[in-house]
Amino acid sequence: MKITKHIKTGLMLMTLGLTSCEDKLLNLTPESVLTPTNFYKTANDINQAVLGVYNSLQTRRQTDYLLMEVPADNLYMSANTTIAGSNDVDFLTVNADNALTAAFWNTTYNGIFRANAVLLNIDTPTNYGAGLKDQYIGEAKFMRALFYFDLVRVFGGVPKVVDKISITEAAALPKSTEDEIYSLIIEDLTDAIAKLPARKSIATGRASKGAATGLLGKVYVYRQDWANAKTQLEKLVNEQDYKLVSDFASLWKLESEDNDEVLFTVKYVDGTNGQSLSTSYTPNGGLVGIADRGAETSLPSWSLMKKYETGDKRKAATVQEWWTSPAQPNAEPIYYPYVSKYAVKHSYGASGIDIPVLRYADILLLYSEALFKSGDKANALIQLNKVRERAFGNATHNYKGTEAADLMDLILNERQLELAYEHERWFDLVRTGKYLTVMTQEERLYNYAAKTPVVVNLVPKDFMKIYPIPQAQIDLSSNLKQNNGY
Repeated sequence: MKITKHIKTGLMLMTLGLTSCEDKLLNLTPESVLTPTNFYKTANDINQAVLGVYNSLQTRRQTDYLLMEVPADNLYMSANTTIAGSNDVDFLTVNADNALTAAFWNTTYNGIFRANAVLLNIDTPTNYGAGLKDQYIGEAKFMRALFYFDLVRVFGGVPKVVDKISITEAAALPKSTEDEIYSLIIEDLTDAIAKLPARKSIATGRASKGAATGLLGKVYVYRQDWANAKTQLEKLVNEQDYKLVSDFASLWKLESEDNDEVLFTVKYVDGTNGQSLSTSYTPNGGLVGIADRGAETSLPSWSLMKKYETGDKRKAATVQEWWTSPAQPNAEPIYYPYVSKYAVKHSYGASGIDIPVLRYADILLLYSEALFKSGDKANALIQLNKVRERAFGNATHNYKGTEAADLMDLILNERQLELAYEHERWFDLVRTGKYLTVMTQEERLYNYAAKTPVVVNLVPKDFMKIYPIPQAQIDLSSNLKQNNGY
Protein backbone atom coordinates (compact mmCIF):
# COMPACT_ATOMS: atom_id res chain seq x y z
CA MET A 1 0.00 0.00 0.00
CA LYS A 2 2.88 2.37 0.73
CA ILE A 3 4.30 1.85 -2.75
CA THR A 4 0.89 2.40 -4.32
CA LYS A 5 0.50 5.67 -2.44
CA HIS A 6 3.86 6.99 -3.65
CA ILE A 7 3.10 5.91 -7.20
CA LYS A 8 -0.16 7.82 -7.22
CA THR A 9 1.45 11.01 -5.92
CA GLY A 10 4.76 10.79 -7.72
CA LEU A 11 6.00 10.07 -11.21
CA MET A 12 3.57 7.19 -11.70
CA LEU A 13 0.42 9.18 -10.92
CA MET A 14 -2.03 8.30 -13.68
CA THR A 15 -5.37 9.67 -12.46
CA LEU A 16 -6.64 12.99 -13.76
CA GLY A 17 -8.11 15.53 -11.34
CA LEU A 18 -10.56 17.81 -13.11
CA THR A 19 -12.33 20.93 -12.04
CA SER A 20 -15.65 22.57 -12.68
CA CYS A 21 -14.88 26.22 -13.30
CA GLU A 22 -15.14 29.13 -15.68
CA ASP A 23 -12.48 29.82 -18.29
CA LYS A 24 -10.96 32.75 -16.44
CA LEU A 25 -11.11 31.40 -12.89
CA LEU A 26 -9.24 28.18 -12.31
CA ASN A 27 -10.31 26.24 -9.26
CA LEU A 28 -7.49 25.31 -6.90
CA THR A 29 -9.13 22.14 -5.58
CA PRO A 30 -9.99 19.29 -7.97
CA GLU A 31 -13.60 18.34 -7.32
CA SER A 32 -13.54 14.85 -8.79
CA VAL A 33 -11.28 12.21 -10.27
CA LEU A 34 -12.57 10.98 -13.59
CA THR A 35 -11.43 8.33 -16.04
CA PRO A 36 -11.56 7.93 -19.85
CA THR A 37 -14.48 5.51 -19.46
CA ASN A 38 -16.83 8.22 -18.21
CA PHE A 39 -15.21 11.38 -19.50
CA TYR A 40 -13.66 12.97 -22.61
CA LYS A 41 -16.91 12.42 -24.50
CA THR A 42 -17.64 16.02 -25.48
CA ALA A 43 -15.76 19.18 -26.35
CA ASN A 44 -16.77 20.60 -22.98
CA ASP A 45 -15.21 17.59 -21.26
CA ILE A 46 -11.94 18.34 -23.03
CA ASN A 47 -12.21 22.00 -22.05
CA GLN A 48 -12.63 20.99 -18.41
CA ALA A 49 -9.66 18.65 -18.74
CA VAL A 50 -7.53 21.50 -20.13
CA LEU A 51 -8.51 23.67 -17.18
CA GLY A 52 -7.40 20.79 -14.97
CA VAL A 53 -3.92 21.08 -16.50
CA TYR A 54 -3.75 24.76 -15.53
CA ASN A 55 -4.92 23.74 -12.07
CA SER A 56 -1.66 21.88 -11.42
CA LEU A 57 0.38 25.00 -12.13
CA GLN A 58 -1.99 27.12 -10.08
CA THR A 59 -1.46 24.81 -7.13
CA ARG A 60 2.32 24.86 -7.43
CA ARG A 61 3.11 28.40 -8.56
CA GLN A 62 2.40 30.01 -5.19
CA THR A 63 5.27 28.07 -3.58
CA ASP A 64 7.78 28.15 -6.48
CA TYR A 65 9.66 30.93 -4.71
CA LEU A 66 11.01 28.37 -2.24
CA LEU A 67 13.09 26.68 -4.96
CA MET A 68 13.51 29.56 -7.40
CA GLU A 69 14.14 32.63 -5.20
CA VAL A 70 15.31 31.39 -1.79
CA PRO A 71 18.59 29.77 -2.96
CA ALA A 72 19.56 33.00 -4.73
CA ASP A 73 20.40 36.45 -3.35
CA ASN A 74 16.96 38.10 -3.45
CA LEU A 75 15.38 36.38 -0.49
CA TYR A 76 16.18 34.50 2.70
CA MET A 77 14.05 32.47 5.06
CA SER A 78 12.64 34.11 8.15
CA ALA A 79 13.11 32.57 11.59
CA ASN A 80 9.43 33.18 12.34
CA THR A 81 7.96 30.41 10.19
CA THR A 82 9.27 26.91 9.64
CA ILE A 83 8.76 25.26 6.24
CA ALA A 84 10.18 21.77 5.98
CA GLY A 85 13.22 21.72 3.72
CA SER A 86 13.44 25.49 3.23
CA ASN A 87 16.51 26.12 5.37
CA ASP A 88 18.48 23.56 3.40
CA VAL A 89 17.53 25.38 0.20
CA ASP A 90 18.44 28.71 1.78
CA PHE A 91 21.89 27.53 2.86
CA LEU A 92 22.59 25.41 -0.25
CA THR A 93 22.63 22.14 1.68
CA VAL A 94 19.77 20.33 -0.07
CA ASN A 95 19.71 16.53 -0.04
CA ALA A 96 17.55 13.92 -1.75
CA ASP A 97 15.06 13.79 1.14
CA ASN A 98 14.08 17.44 0.80
CA ALA A 99 10.31 17.86 1.11
CA LEU A 100 10.16 20.86 -1.24
CA THR A 101 11.79 19.15 -4.20
CA ALA A 102 9.56 16.10 -3.67
CA ALA A 103 6.40 18.23 -3.72
CA PHE A 104 7.61 20.11 -6.80
CA TRP A 105 8.28 16.85 -8.65
CA ASN A 106 4.89 15.39 -7.76
CA THR A 107 2.81 18.43 -8.67
CA THR A 108 4.67 19.08 -11.91
CA TYR A 109 4.33 15.51 -13.13
CA ASN A 110 0.68 15.64 -12.15
CA GLY A 111 0.31 18.52 -14.61
CA ILE A 112 2.18 16.58 -17.30
CA PHE A 113 -0.09 13.56 -16.93
CA ARG A 114 -3.14 15.81 -17.14
CA ALA A 115 -1.78 17.36 -20.34
CA ASN A 116 -1.04 13.91 -21.73
CA ALA A 117 -4.60 12.80 -20.94
CA VAL A 118 -5.98 15.70 -22.98
CA LEU A 119 -3.79 14.85 -25.96
CA LEU A 120 -4.52 11.13 -25.77
CA ASN A 121 -8.28 11.71 -25.74
CA ILE A 122 -8.52 14.74 -27.99
CA ASP A 123 -9.94 12.79 -30.95
CA THR A 124 -12.87 11.29 -29.02
CA PRO A 125 -15.34 14.21 -29.07
CA THR A 126 -17.00 15.09 -32.37
CA ASN A 127 -18.71 18.35 -31.41
CA TYR A 128 -15.83 20.86 -31.37
CA GLY A 129 -16.59 24.40 -32.43
CA ALA A 130 -14.45 26.05 -35.07
CA GLY A 131 -10.80 26.10 -34.01
CA LEU A 132 -11.42 24.66 -30.54
CA LYS A 133 -9.75 21.30 -31.09
CA ASP A 134 -6.54 22.98 -32.23
CA GLN A 135 -6.76 25.40 -29.31
CA TYR A 136 -7.02 22.60 -26.76
CA ILE A 137 -4.12 20.74 -28.36
CA GLY A 138 -2.08 23.94 -28.29
CA GLU A 139 -2.91 24.62 -24.66
CA ALA A 140 -2.05 21.07 -23.57
CA LYS A 141 1.25 21.16 -25.45
CA PHE A 142 2.12 24.62 -24.13
CA MET A 143 1.51 23.49 -20.58
CA ARG A 144 3.38 20.21 -21.03
CA ALA A 145 6.32 22.18 -22.43
CA LEU A 146 6.20 24.62 -19.51
CA PHE A 147 6.12 21.79 -16.98
CA TYR A 148 9.06 20.03 -18.61
CA PHE A 149 10.95 23.34 -18.86
CA ASP A 150 10.54 23.75 -15.12
CA LEU A 151 11.57 20.15 -14.45
CA VAL A 152 14.69 20.24 -16.63
CA ARG A 153 15.81 23.51 -15.06
CA VAL A 154 15.25 22.21 -11.53
CA PHE A 155 16.43 18.59 -11.89
CA GLY A 156 18.29 18.34 -15.21
CA GLY A 157 17.43 15.19 -17.13
CA VAL A 158 14.13 13.63 -16.02
CA PRO A 159 11.89 10.78 -17.23
CA LYS A 160 10.01 11.72 -20.39
CA VAL A 161 6.36 10.64 -20.40
CA VAL A 162 4.14 11.52 -23.36
CA ASP A 163 1.87 8.47 -23.44
CA LYS A 164 -0.25 6.34 -21.14
CA ILE A 165 2.00 3.89 -19.32
CA SER A 166 1.47 1.11 -16.81
CA ILE A 167 2.80 1.18 -13.27
CA THR A 168 5.41 -1.41 -14.26
CA GLU A 169 6.53 0.66 -17.24
CA ALA A 170 6.64 3.80 -15.13
CA ALA A 171 8.82 2.13 -12.51
CA ALA A 172 11.34 1.18 -15.20
CA LEU A 173 11.63 4.62 -16.80
CA PRO A 174 15.15 6.05 -16.86
CA LYS A 175 16.07 9.72 -17.01
CA SER A 176 16.04 11.20 -20.46
CA THR A 177 18.92 13.53 -21.20
CA GLU A 178 18.50 17.28 -20.97
CA ASP A 179 18.82 17.46 -24.75
CA GLU A 180 15.96 14.98 -25.17
CA ILE A 181 13.73 16.93 -22.80
CA TYR A 182 14.53 20.22 -24.53
CA SER A 183 13.78 18.64 -27.91
CA LEU A 184 10.31 17.68 -26.65
CA ILE A 185 9.77 21.18 -25.23
CA ILE A 186 10.71 22.82 -28.53
CA GLU A 187 8.55 20.40 -30.52
CA ASP A 188 5.54 21.02 -28.26
CA LEU A 189 5.92 24.80 -28.34
CA THR A 190 6.36 24.89 -32.10
CA ASP A 191 3.09 23.03 -32.52
CA ALA A 192 1.40 25.16 -29.87
CA ILE A 193 2.37 28.33 -31.75
CA ALA A 194 0.79 26.93 -34.91
CA LYS A 195 -2.46 26.03 -33.15
CA LEU A 196 -3.10 28.62 -30.44
CA PRO A 197 -5.16 31.78 -31.01
CA ALA A 198 -3.81 35.27 -30.56
CA ARG A 199 -3.87 36.87 -27.14
CA LYS A 200 -7.07 38.84 -27.67
CA SER A 201 -8.96 35.76 -28.85
CA ILE A 202 -8.53 33.74 -25.67
CA ALA A 203 -9.22 34.36 -21.98
CA THR A 204 -6.46 35.76 -19.78
CA GLY A 205 -4.87 32.94 -17.86
CA ARG A 206 -5.00 30.56 -20.82
CA ALA A 207 -2.10 30.07 -23.21
CA SER A 208 -2.00 32.11 -26.41
CA LYS A 209 0.18 32.17 -29.52
CA GLY A 210 2.18 35.02 -27.99
CA ALA A 211 2.77 33.10 -24.76
CA ALA A 212 4.02 30.06 -26.67
CA THR A 213 6.27 32.24 -28.86
CA GLY A 214 7.73 33.97 -25.82
CA LEU A 215 8.33 30.74 -23.97
CA LEU A 216 10.01 29.20 -27.02
CA GLY A 217 12.29 32.22 -27.28
CA LYS A 218 13.15 31.83 -23.60
CA VAL A 219 13.88 28.12 -24.07
CA TYR A 220 16.31 28.97 -26.88
CA VAL A 221 18.06 31.43 -24.56
CA TYR A 222 18.56 28.65 -22.05
CA ARG A 223 19.93 26.49 -24.88
CA GLN A 224 22.22 29.36 -25.90
CA ASP A 225 20.79 29.06 -29.38
CA TRP A 226 21.02 32.78 -29.97
CA ALA A 227 19.86 32.79 -33.60
CA ASN A 228 16.59 31.01 -32.84
CA ALA A 229 16.12 32.97 -29.62
CA LYS A 230 16.47 36.22 -31.52
CA THR A 231 14.01 35.05 -34.21
CA GLN A 232 11.28 34.09 -31.74
CA LEU A 233 11.66 37.02 -29.36
CA GLU A 234 11.84 39.48 -32.23
CA LYS A 235 8.37 38.41 -33.35
CA LEU A 236 6.91 39.72 -30.09
CA VAL A 237 8.97 42.90 -30.14
CA ASN A 238 7.96 43.71 -33.73
CA GLU A 239 4.29 42.74 -33.69
CA GLN A 240 3.45 45.21 -30.88
CA ASP A 241 0.65 43.05 -29.49
CA TYR A 242 2.42 43.41 -26.14
CA LYS A 243 4.06 46.44 -24.61
CA LEU A 244 5.46 47.80 -21.36
CA VAL A 245 2.84 49.52 -19.26
CA SER A 246 3.85 53.02 -18.21
CA ASP A 247 3.54 52.42 -14.47
CA PHE A 248 5.46 49.45 -13.09
CA ALA A 249 3.46 49.51 -9.84
CA SER A 250 0.19 48.98 -11.73
CA LEU A 251 1.35 45.47 -12.64
CA TRP A 252 0.83 44.49 -9.00
CA LYS A 253 -2.64 45.92 -8.47
CA LEU A 254 -5.83 43.90 -8.70
CA GLU A 255 -7.61 46.42 -10.90
CA SER A 256 -4.86 46.42 -13.54
CA GLU A 257 -3.37 42.93 -13.37
CA ASP A 258 -4.77 42.08 -16.82
CA ASN A 259 -2.68 44.40 -18.96
CA ASP A 260 -0.69 44.66 -22.19
CA GLU A 261 2.48 43.34 -20.54
CA VAL A 262 1.07 39.93 -19.61
CA LEU A 263 2.02 37.04 -21.90
CA PHE A 264 1.06 34.32 -19.47
CA THR A 265 -0.05 34.49 -15.86
CA VAL A 266 -1.58 32.21 -13.25
CA LYS A 267 -5.02 33.46 -12.22
CA TYR A 268 -6.29 33.59 -8.65
CA VAL A 269 -9.42 34.87 -6.91
CA ASP A 270 -9.38 36.17 -3.36
CA GLY A 271 -10.85 33.81 -0.81
CA THR A 272 -11.98 30.57 -2.41
CA ASN A 273 -9.41 30.31 -5.22
CA GLY A 274 -6.61 32.46 -3.81
CA GLN A 275 -2.87 32.05 -3.53
CA SER A 276 -0.70 31.96 -0.41
CA LEU A 277 2.26 33.95 -1.77
CA SER A 278 0.94 37.34 -0.65
CA THR A 279 0.49 35.99 2.88
CA SER A 280 3.94 34.36 2.82
CA TYR A 281 5.56 37.76 2.20
CA THR A 282 3.35 39.70 4.63
CA PRO A 283 4.88 40.46 8.06
CA ASN A 284 3.48 38.46 10.96
CA GLY A 285 1.95 41.62 12.37
CA GLY A 286 0.06 42.36 9.16
CA LEU A 287 -0.02 45.41 6.87
CA VAL A 288 -2.21 48.47 7.20
CA GLY A 289 -5.07 48.21 4.69
CA ILE A 290 -3.74 44.91 3.35
CA ALA A 291 -3.99 42.15 5.94
CA ASP A 292 -4.36 41.84 9.69
CA ARG A 293 -1.64 39.19 9.83
CA GLY A 294 0.85 37.40 7.64
CA ALA A 295 3.04 34.30 7.58
CA GLU A 296 6.36 36.13 7.04
CA THR A 297 8.05 33.02 5.68
CA SER A 298 10.86 34.98 4.05
CA LEU A 299 12.38 38.43 3.84
CA PRO A 300 14.08 40.58 1.17
CA SER A 301 17.85 40.47 1.25
CA TRP A 302 20.08 43.51 1.50
CA SER A 303 21.99 42.07 -1.47
CA LEU A 304 18.99 43.03 -3.62
CA MET A 305 17.74 46.11 -1.82
CA LYS A 306 21.05 47.98 -1.99
CA LYS A 307 21.10 47.68 -5.80
CA TYR A 308 18.05 49.90 -6.38
CA GLU A 309 19.21 53.39 -7.32
CA THR A 310 17.52 56.56 -6.15
CA GLY A 311 14.63 57.26 -8.51
CA ASP A 312 14.02 53.64 -9.48
CA LYS A 313 10.25 53.35 -9.14
CA ARG A 314 10.42 49.57 -9.04
CA LYS A 315 11.82 49.51 -5.52
CA ALA A 316 8.69 50.69 -3.73
CA ALA A 317 6.56 48.28 -5.75
CA THR A 318 8.91 45.39 -4.94
CA VAL A 319 10.20 45.99 -1.42
CA GLN A 320 9.01 48.23 1.39
CA GLU A 321 11.52 49.13 4.10
CA TRP A 322 9.28 50.77 6.69
CA TRP A 323 6.47 48.96 8.48
CA THR A 324 3.55 50.02 10.64
CA SER A 325 1.38 47.57 12.56
CA PRO A 326 -2.33 47.53 11.64
CA ALA A 327 -2.99 47.42 15.38
CA GLN A 328 -1.26 50.80 15.75
CA PRO A 329 -1.68 52.55 12.37
CA ASN A 330 -0.74 55.95 13.79
CA ALA A 331 2.51 54.78 15.35
CA GLU A 332 5.90 55.73 13.96
CA PRO A 333 7.03 53.29 11.24
CA ILE A 334 9.96 51.03 12.07
CA TYR A 335 12.65 49.73 9.74
CA TYR A 336 11.30 46.29 8.91
CA PRO A 337 11.72 45.37 5.21
CA TYR A 338 9.24 43.06 3.50
CA VAL A 339 8.40 42.00 -0.06
CA SER A 340 5.59 44.24 -1.32
CA LYS A 341 5.23 43.01 -4.90
CA TYR A 342 2.12 40.93 -4.13
CA ALA A 343 0.86 43.08 -1.27
CA VAL A 344 -2.80 43.62 -2.12
CA LYS A 345 -5.75 43.47 0.25
CA HIS A 346 -6.39 39.77 0.74
CA SER A 347 -7.77 37.02 2.91
CA TYR A 348 -5.16 35.06 4.87
CA GLY A 349 -3.57 32.44 2.59
CA ALA A 350 -5.94 33.22 -0.28
CA SER A 351 -4.87 36.34 -2.17
CA GLY A 352 -6.44 37.23 -5.51
CA ILE A 353 -3.43 38.86 -7.19
CA ASP A 354 -2.16 36.83 -10.15
CA ILE A 355 1.36 35.38 -10.25
CA PRO A 356 3.02 36.03 -13.63
CA VAL A 357 4.93 33.38 -15.53
CA LEU A 358 5.98 35.45 -18.54
CA ARG A 359 5.65 39.17 -19.18
CA TYR A 360 6.92 41.56 -21.82
CA ALA A 361 9.74 43.07 -19.76
CA ASP A 362 11.22 39.58 -19.46
CA ILE A 363 10.96 39.23 -23.25
CA LEU A 364 12.78 42.53 -23.86
CA LEU A 365 15.60 41.58 -21.51
CA LEU A 366 15.94 38.13 -23.08
CA TYR A 367 15.92 39.77 -26.50
CA SER A 368 18.65 42.16 -25.37
CA GLU A 369 20.69 39.17 -24.26
CA ALA A 370 20.15 37.33 -27.55
CA LEU A 371 21.18 40.42 -29.51
CA PHE A 372 24.31 40.90 -27.43
CA LYS A 373 25.29 37.25 -27.75
CA SER A 374 24.73 37.57 -31.52
CA GLY A 375 27.22 40.44 -31.68
CA ASP A 376 24.74 43.33 -31.84
CA LYS A 377 25.64 45.32 -28.73
CA ALA A 378 24.10 48.58 -29.94
CA ASN A 379 20.61 47.13 -30.38
CA ALA A 380 21.01 45.08 -27.22
CA LEU A 381 21.44 48.36 -25.32
CA ILE A 382 18.33 49.82 -26.95
CA GLN A 383 16.17 46.93 -25.72
CA LEU A 384 17.78 46.94 -22.28
CA ASN A 385 17.20 50.66 -21.91
CA LYS A 386 13.49 50.34 -22.73
CA VAL A 387 13.10 48.55 -19.41
CA ARG A 388 15.46 50.98 -17.72
CA GLU A 389 13.52 54.03 -18.95
CA ARG A 390 10.24 52.67 -17.62
CA ALA A 391 11.88 52.13 -14.23
CA PHE A 392 13.02 55.76 -13.91
CA GLY A 393 10.44 57.53 -16.07
CA ASN A 394 13.08 59.03 -18.37
CA ALA A 395 16.33 58.27 -20.16
CA THR A 396 18.67 59.91 -17.66
CA HIS A 397 19.65 56.55 -16.14
CA ASN A 398 20.06 54.68 -19.40
CA TYR A 399 23.04 52.39 -19.71
CA LYS A 400 25.77 53.42 -22.13
CA GLY A 401 27.34 49.97 -22.16
CA THR A 402 30.53 51.11 -20.47
CA GLU A 403 29.33 50.67 -16.88
CA ALA A 404 30.59 47.08 -16.77
CA ALA A 405 33.29 45.09 -18.53
CA ASP A 406 30.62 42.70 -19.83
CA LEU A 407 27.19 43.87 -20.98
CA MET A 408 25.79 40.61 -19.59
CA ASP A 409 26.47 41.96 -16.11
CA LEU A 410 24.17 44.90 -16.84
CA ILE A 411 21.50 42.66 -18.34
CA LEU A 412 21.58 40.34 -15.32
CA ASN A 413 21.50 43.31 -12.96
CA GLU A 414 18.43 44.68 -14.73
CA ARG A 415 16.77 41.26 -14.70
CA GLN A 416 17.34 41.04 -10.95
CA LEU A 417 15.79 44.45 -10.29
CA GLU A 418 12.93 44.12 -12.77
CA LEU A 419 11.96 40.49 -12.12
CA ALA A 420 12.67 40.18 -8.39
CA TYR A 421 10.31 37.66 -6.73
CA GLU A 422 8.99 36.46 -10.09
CA HIS A 423 10.94 33.19 -9.79
CA GLU A 424 13.72 34.03 -12.26
CA ARG A 425 16.80 34.89 -10.21
CA TRP A 426 18.12 31.42 -9.32
CA PHE A 427 17.71 30.20 -12.88
CA ASP A 428 19.46 33.31 -14.24
CA LEU A 429 22.42 32.74 -11.94
CA VAL A 430 22.61 29.04 -12.80
CA ARG A 431 22.29 29.31 -16.59
CA THR A 432 25.06 31.93 -16.69
CA GLY A 433 27.28 30.14 -14.16
CA LYS A 434 27.21 33.23 -11.92
CA TYR A 435 25.82 31.34 -8.92
CA LEU A 436 29.28 29.92 -8.21
CA THR A 437 30.62 33.41 -7.46
CA VAL A 438 27.53 35.45 -6.54
CA MET A 439 26.28 32.94 -3.98
CA THR A 440 29.49 32.62 -1.99
CA GLN A 441 28.14 35.41 0.16
CA GLU A 442 24.71 36.94 0.78
CA GLU A 443 23.86 40.09 2.68
CA ARG A 444 20.59 39.31 4.40
CA LEU A 445 19.27 41.30 7.34
CA TYR A 446 20.34 44.94 7.34
CA ASN A 447 21.00 46.65 10.67
CA TYR A 448 19.54 50.09 10.01
CA ALA A 449 20.95 51.61 13.20
CA ALA A 450 24.50 50.42 12.59
CA LYS A 451 24.20 50.75 8.79
CA THR A 452 25.73 47.31 8.30
CA PRO A 453 24.31 44.11 6.81
CA VAL A 454 24.43 40.63 8.27
CA VAL A 455 26.68 38.66 5.93
CA VAL A 456 26.18 34.93 5.44
CA ASN A 457 28.92 32.89 3.80
CA LEU A 458 27.84 30.02 1.55
CA VAL A 459 29.61 27.24 -0.33
CA PRO A 460 28.04 26.78 -3.77
CA LYS A 461 29.35 23.85 -5.80
CA ASP A 462 29.10 22.99 -9.45
CA PHE A 463 26.64 20.11 -8.98
CA MET A 464 24.19 22.44 -7.19
CA LYS A 465 23.07 23.90 -10.51
CA ILE A 466 20.36 21.24 -10.34
CA TYR A 467 18.55 19.76 -7.37
CA PRO A 468 18.67 16.07 -6.36
CA ILE A 469 16.04 13.68 -7.69
CA PRO A 470 13.66 13.06 -4.75
CA GLN A 471 14.72 9.93 -2.89
CA ALA A 472 11.15 8.63 -2.86
CA GLN A 473 11.28 8.45 -6.65
CA ILE A 474 14.66 6.72 -6.62
CA ASP A 475 13.30 4.15 -4.18
CA LEU A 476 10.26 3.42 -6.33
CA SER A 477 12.21 3.07 -9.55
CA SER A 478 14.38 0.28 -10.85
CA ASN A 479 16.11 2.54 -13.35
CA LEU A 480 16.22 6.11 -12.04
CA LYS A 481 19.69 7.33 -11.12
CA GLN A 482 20.51 10.12 -8.70
CA ASN A 483 22.07 13.34 -9.97
CA ASN A 484 25.83 13.60 -9.50
CA GLY A 485 26.96 15.09 -6.19
CA TYR A 486 23.96 14.03 -4.12
